[in-house]
Formats: sequence, structure tokens, C-alpha cells
Amino acid sequence: MTFTIAIAGRPNVGKSTLYNRLVGQQMALVSDVPGVTRDWREGEGTLFNLTFRLLDTAGLEDVRAKGSLAARTAERTKQALDQTNVILLVVDGRAGLTPDDRTIAREIRKTGKPIILIANKCEGAYLPEAFDETTALGFGDPIAVSATHGEGLMELHAALLPYVPEENRVEQQDTRRRKAKPKAPPVTGVEIVTPDGSIPSEEMPPVFEGDDAEEEKHLLVAVVGRPNAGKSTLINALIGEDRLLTGPEPGLTRDAIPIKWNFNGKPVRLVDTAGLRKRARVTEHLEKMSGHETIRAIRLAHVVVLVLDANQPFDKQDLIIAHHVIEEGRALVIAINKWDTVKQKAAVTKLINEKAEVSLAQVAGVRMIEMSALKGEGLNHLMKAVMQTYAIWNKRISTGQLNRWLEKMEFDHPPPITSGRRIKLRYITQVKSRPPTFSLWVNKPVDLPESYKRFLTHGLRDVFDLHGVPIRWQMKKSENPYLDDKRIDPDQKKPRLGKKRHDMNQIKSKPTHKNASKKPVQKTGKKKKGKALNLRLGKKARAKSMGRR
Repeated sequence: MTFTIAIAGRPNVGKSTLYNRLVGQQMALVSDVPGVTRDWREGEGTLFNLTFRLLDTAGLEDVRAKGSLAARTAERTKQALDQTNVILLVVDGRAGLTPDDRTIAREIRKTGKPIILIANKCEGAYLPEAFDETTALGFGDPIAVSATHGEGLMELHAALLPYVPEENRVEQQDTRRRKAKPKAPPVTGVEIVTPDGSIPSEEMPPVFEGDDAEEEKHLLVAVVGRPNAGKSTLINALIGEDRLLTGPEPGLTRDAIPIKWNFNGKPVRLVDTAGLRKRARVTEHLEKMSGHETIRAIRLAHVVVLVLDANQPFDKQDLIIAHHVIEEGRALVIAINKWDTVKQKAAVTKLINEKAEVSLAQVAGVRMIEMSALKGEGLNHLMKAVMQTYAIWNKRISTGQLNRWLEKMEFDHPPPITSGRRIKLRYITQVKSRPPTFSLWVNKPVDLPESYKRFLTHGLRDVFDLHGVPIRWQMKKSENPYLDDKRIDPDQKKPRLGKKRHDMNQIKSKPTHKNASKKPVQKTGKKKKGKALNLRLGKKARAKSMGRR
């Protein structure tokens, strides 16, 4: 069994901050609002030369009515504590002991596990005045730490050293290499993130803990949807245990919780996310951070399962989430939950198919599974659809097959003629998968209409079975083979053969007479008229005319 350490305590004492410090990444949500963590999260923690499995649990409260949210949260925390070898009990060193601290200490003592008392928020050289009160819990002298600033970790290492087995101790050189990995920026203070917004990738730390090579072996499946659509209930039904907090209250899940699972021998990592509401309704900072986590989980997932409420299928918010998944290039599977509560199933199925055909044309043929997470119906069909969509998302097609298909498509339906010239499709190849991306060489890519691109996309789906995944195009202009010839001027359409071409205006203005420097004399029209008249008269008439002058 892996050596496991759990962090416990009352709400808002800094458990998630200490978890992020030991994991080395900003994985858990941190806020001044108490009660942010509701489901326990696990990760790989390190402290100098010690490695261990670390659990971040929800805060325990003193007053817990039966069936209330506090009581259900406490049950999840007790499940996590049963799996641990050592418990870190965290108290607030500034505020001192509270009734909740004493109640939690009594409950944790019943587990019989080794307990190390930690007084958090003890920054600086001087301890807070309330620090000595924590010794009244009976766990010995507390360890003064500051999870935010990383103080007191040497003392915590010395306290954990007797409990950690030898196989969980690594050489100091390996530890330094692991600590040298760049840390992700903190999640706190992030601006509002909604399904129709965009987040720069450099501002997004990874959702999933562990090495990248190890994560690549897992199929990452993010479960998203509107609040109270049944996302947590679906994951509990898939893994076969009551792992996540569920209930009739909307918005129970606030953090993105990854869970390791196996489906028919295939390692799968399910990610439960917070529900996404409309942007105008998101006002609290904590809900904005939860939306950030959901968008981040979508971006890093392989397959996204969009959970719909069968009683309100394809609401506007559902379509916004689906379009965001398509823009990110993720594989999409739609789970129509609460199907057992639908009375007119034929009418609802027709309505869902019509809306999907019109609003989700970018992923035509997306797989939609009717299921009931509460009763466990349709779960196998859902996972089969996930596996099939994932295989299509990774599919690669040979260049020969693509070009033979393109030749037939162009022969049957040639592109339209624009500006008196025909658009010619030269060559096609698949440059990448996940999602399938194709490069198409065209003589006039700018003039190729969008309608013809959609025609090619539908042809790819039908011939190569690419249903349910987004398809992306890269239009490239085919090169002219004569551009390297020196006789060709790139700015002119005709070749320059023979002598150099001159400007016609320069040819007309060039002087041709001998006295080019003198200005040619221009004769008036009157003299021209008199001269013409004298030519028509006889000698006597000309003499008479000259006598008159």
C-alpha cells in the first residue's frame, strides 16, 4: 500500500494551501471563504527527500444536522481518513483553539492513526500570542508553519521522518530535479471565465497531478454540464462507490476532482467539474474560480462528456458549453441524464435530434446516449461511445486515400468559377490528429467558398467515418512552378522576352528633329487658311491680290 498522508482540520485554516505547497502546484482552490473544499482530492506530495500520497479533505464543523451538507461532507472526509497512515491536523495559530478544533481532535483521535499537530499562519520570527493554546489538544508541541510562505517545512520533515518507510525516501539529487520543475501560477485572482470566453493557455496550470508520460497513458474524460445535471452522480455510478458529494442542492461541486479508474483494462481518469451557469448570473469570485477550473479541465481532456437534463435538453447554456468544447478541439459525447423521468420519450428524442442537427453541425453525428445515473442505466453504452469517439479523435488517414477521395469529389462536384477562373484542388494530406486536421492546396484558397468547405467536411465524415469529432482545415496556396525562371516577372502575367519594355509616354516625348534644343514653331490657323486660298487662285489673281496688300 502507498504511504498516504491526509490533511484535516476545520474550515479556513489553510489545508488546501498546505496541500498546494506539498504537491508543488496550485491544484486546489484557495479562497478566504470558508468551506471551499467539499470533496477530498489526492495528489503526489514531496517534502525534501520524502515522497507520499497526499489527501486534501474538506473542513469539519461542530454542528452537523442529519442529512445536511455538513454531515455529508464529514462522511467524505472520514472515508479519506480511513485510507491514511498519518494525519496532519491543521489549526489556525493566530486565532487559537475553537470548539470546532476540539471536536475534530476528538473524532480524529478515535481513528488510532498517528497525528501531527500543525499551527498554520505563523509567519515571521515571532509566534502569535494564541500559539500556546494549541498544546491543550494533547498532541504535543505543535509545529509552527506558514503554508503560504513555505516556513517551518524542515520541522515538518523531521516530524514525518519516523513514519515514512524507506521505499518512500529518494536521493536528494532526484528531489532537487523534481523541485526544479516550473511551478504553475496561482489560481486566485483570475478574472471571470465563462463557457463563451477564452483563457490564454500560459495562464492555466495543469489540472491533473503526476508526470506527463504517466498522464498520457490515461484516457482523460471530463464530465461537464449545467449545475444539478447529475455529473457527480454519474461518476459515482461509473466507479461504483459513493466518492463524490451529491445532493439536490445545485452547485455542490466547486473544484475539479480527478479520479483514477479502469474500464475493461483501460486506465481512465475521470474529472468531475463544477456546473457552468450563464455569464450574467456569475457574480461571486468563488464561482468564477470554479468556472476557471471547469474550462481548464475541458482544455486538457481527451473526451468531454456533456451531461444534459432530459427534462430540459439543449438549453442555451448547454449549447454554449458544447461550442466551447468544439472550439478547443476535444472529442464530444452527449449523455442525456434522467431519462427514466421522461414520459414522452419518442417526442423528446425527436426534439433532441433536431436541435443537435441544427446547432451542432460542426460535430455532425455526435453520439448521444440516453441514460440514468441514479439507477445505473446506460453506463456501458456511454463508455463504449466514449471509447469509439476517442478512437476516431486519434484516427489518421493515409495521403493516398485522401487524394483519391479528393479527385473523385472534384470530378463529381467541381468548385465554382470565380473571376473567370476555375478553382483547382491540387493536393490534400492529414497533418495531425486530435482533432483530425487536414491541409488542402488550392490555386485560389481565398476564393474557395465556405459552402464547398462544408461539402468536403461532410464527405470526409461519410467516407472515412469521422462522425462526432471536429474537423479542421488549413488552406494553402499551390506554388507556381515557373516562378524560379528568370524570364518571369512575378508582378507581370506575361514573360519578358527580347528587349526591355519601355513606357509609351517616354517614347512619345522623345525629340526626333535635329534642333532638339529649339522649340518647334507653331503656325496659326489664319496663315494656313490664306496659304490654302492662294494655291487655288491663278497667277493674275494672285498678283492682284498682292497688289491690294
